[in-house]
This record gives sequence, C-alpha cells and structure tokens, in this order.
Amino acid sequence: MGQPAIILISCDELRRDTLSFYGNRAIATPNIDGLAEESFVYDECHTVSPWCLPARCSILTGLYPHRSGAYSNFRKCPLDGNIKNLFKELKAGSYQTSLFGKCHFAPVPYGDTKPDRTLPYDEFRDYYVSLGLDHLDLEDDKQVSVWFFDDYSKELEKAGLLKAYRDKVWDRSLQKVFSFPAPAEWHPDFWVGEKAVSYIKNADQRPLFAWVSFSGPHYPFDAPAPYQDRVDRAGLRPMKLKEGELADPGRIQHKSFYGGGNIDGAAQAPGRACMNFTAPYWERLRVNYNANVALIDDQVGKILEAVKQRYGDNALIIFTADHGEMLGNHGLWGKHNCAYDEVWRVPLFVRRPGGERKSARLSCLANLTDLLPTCLDAAGLPPIECDGESLLKNEGLCKRDVTFGEGEGYIAVTDGRYKYIHVQKGEERYRELLDRLEDPDECTNFAAHPAYAGTRARLQERILEHFMPKVLP
Repeated sequence: MGQPAIILISCDELRRDTLSFYGNRAIATPNIDGLAEESFVYDECHTVSPWCLPARCSILTGLYPHRSGAYSNFRKCPLDGNIKNLFKELKAGSYQTSLFGKCHFAPVPYGDTKPDRTLPYDEFRDYYVSLGLDHLDLEDDKQVSVWFFDDYSKELEKAGLLKAYRDKVWDRSLQKVFSFPAPAEWHPDFWVGEKAVSYIKNADQRPLFAWVSFSGPHYPFDAPAPYQDRVDRAGLRPMKLKEGELADPGRIQHKSFYGGGNIDGAAQAPGRACMNFTAPYWERLRVNYNANVALIDDQVGKILEAVKQRYGDNALIIFTADHGEMLGNHGLWGKHNCAYDEVWRVPLFVRRPGGERKSARLSCLANLTDLLPTCLDAAGLPPIECDGESLLKNEGLCKRDVTFGEGEGYIAVTDGRYKYIHVQKGEERYRELLDRLEDPDECTNFAAHPAYAGTRARLQERILEHFMPKVLP
C-alpha cells in the first residue's frame, strides 16, 4: 500500500472529559468518539507543558522543553530551526508536509498588540514555513488572528468581518465569553476544518502529512450561537471545588482564586480573583466551551470522511490536545502553573493504518513526545534521538514509569498516582504534592505531610535525574 497518510488532529486547551467518549452529557462528540473506538486510547497521556508553545514544540521535536529550548510562551525562545523536527524528517522521507491552523512555535509579541488595528505577521509565517512545511493555512490562535494578519484574518478582513471579531476580543467587559459575531462558517475552527478537507481531497500523489491544529476550544470562549443551542445545560459536569482548599497562601493557585494571581482567568475576574466570578458567568463560559467542542467534532467528522475517500484505510490518524483547561474546577479557568488532571492529562487516540481496526484502552504513561517517533515509525523512516517512543511498537505500551511537565519556572513529575510540582519564578515559590488515589479531586497538598516525605524525596530525585544530562552533562 505504500507509505500511509499521517493525519495529526490537535485541539488547543481541550479538556478530555468534555468529550462524550469520556462521559460528557452536555454535548455529543460522535465523530471523535468513533475515532476513539477504532484506536489505541491512552487514558494516561500527559502533556509535557501546561502552556501552548512548549507543548507544541515537543510534538514537533519529540523533546522535552528544556532540551529543545522552547520552554515559554513569553520569553524569546522560538524553536531552533536547526533541531530535527517532524516536518523536516517527513519531508526528507518523500512526504508532502502541511499544517492547517495554529502553529505557535515562537512567542507571540503580546506587548505590540493594538485594540484598534491588526498588525503584520508575515515574518512569523515565513519562520513557520522554514521549519519544513510545504503548505500552511495559518490561523495562529483566535486572539492572535485579531491581533495580527495571519491567513485567516486576511480572509476575514476581505469579507468585512474582522473588525466585529476584534472588537469582541478586546472588550474587557465580556470577560472572554461571547458569541462569535459572524456566520458559523467563518469561525476559526470551522475555517481550519474546511481548509484541511479541501487540501486532503486535492493532495498530490506523494504521501501526505497533515497537522490539523484547531485553536479552539482555547479562550476566548466564542462559539457561534447555534452551537450553544446544542448544549444540554443540565448535562454540564458539576464544578469541583472544596471549600477553603486554596486558603493556604502556600498553594500555587491561592492568589489566582483570592486575588492577584496569574492564572489566565484571573486577569478577567473582578479584583483579579476567580472567586468573584458569578454562577451565571461560569455557566455561560462552560456552555460556550462545550459548544466549541461540538463545532470541532463536526469538522473532525468531515476530515475523517475526506481521509477515508482519499486514502481508504492507509492512514495513521492521531487525535490529541496540547493541554487542557480548568473550566471552573477548583474555582479557576485557564492553565497557568497547573498540574491538575484537567490540564495535565490530555486525550490521545492513535488509529493505526490498515483495514484491521485494532483498538485498546491503555493506562501506560504516554506523553506528547511520543508523537514524533510514532509518525516516523508509521512512515517507515529511521528514528531520531528524542525523548519519546513509538506507540506502534510493544503492543502500544509505553515503558516510562514517570512523566514530566515543564515550563518557565515550572516543573512537575508524576508516576501516575503521585504528582510533585515545583514552581520557582520571580516571587513565586511553591511546592505541592498531590495523591490521586487518596484524593482523586486533587484538593489537598501533601508536600509537608510527614507520611509523604519519602514520596516527595523520590520524585524530587527523578527531577534531578531528568535535568542533569542537559544542565551538567
């Protein structure tokens, strides 16, 4: 059959339990669910970072952020084009390489943004292409698309729809929650899906690699109104919040809840305190988020049908997310400094090429560095040195016994039960230890508990072993 098409579908800030496959009753996601049922499902897949740029660069390179150097959304640390990456390796192996949607392989110049205009972005687009892309339809995040002229916002401008969207994004009174101010077919995630489908249907005879990179359901929470009407509000999951769980100033998210913190939602909250969001606000936000997931599911269905028509069963299809979203749990929204399951655990479905639909539910510790070696393996290309392992070998099982989350001033490690989180950035100095077995809602910090001293020391030792080969080889 020759080399398979490789289709990587990712969502930005998708919480795994908003899929009906994982029991969500507020919406149905039949297309993503159907893919999962034909896939190896990794129930313990973890992102390598709670921030977009480091996570995405790890997908591209198979390296942890501290090894690729792309470890922050905010510092000037774009991915080094000299590092081997998925685009270049597949291109060298005769693949046509394409991406539709969000890249974010370089920090966005947030400080340059203007509420009354959209700025040039050609330099970023050229950089992304230089990483090994044959084709790019760029929609580099919903907010970025109103701040800067990427491919999507150029088309939106020509249609006379950009200003209305820009005004909504910049309106602080909306607190990042509003209905998309244009027809649904102009929503960023709809646009990305349509671009991908068109390209897949018309791709040339070379084997195809397509990364379909939806920028939703990342905020702003901006689903079109008709999709919001599809959400069963009675089916929304209750928000997890234990009274007083963040009262200790030593908790990582104490300030974000009570005032002055740095999680994404705090910047939108009255008094910069997520505790001040009202119940109607939380419902609007969560309805909108779920509606965006439903929109993406519709697009995934179109993509899967296009792949089937063009390539039959000769396609590797991967579905995942760069990280999750708190969505009101622990009284927070966003993902900054979060090692909670809502952010750290992400969906990962791997449908193998071939007519025999092998499927399994696996509990091994997969992470996003595994995607590069999996794609190279499927393509029949030589492996490259990286931190991941192919998920097509060993009956789909991963061998690692711990996995890490990294970012600017942040490191977390888990063995599947325990999580140790170390934050050291500016005035932030936090240490937390969570126990998913004894406290599945992750409300209690056991870092100073005498009974957990050995566990904390063991996980700290693993962090030292993780960093030493790079810092002091």
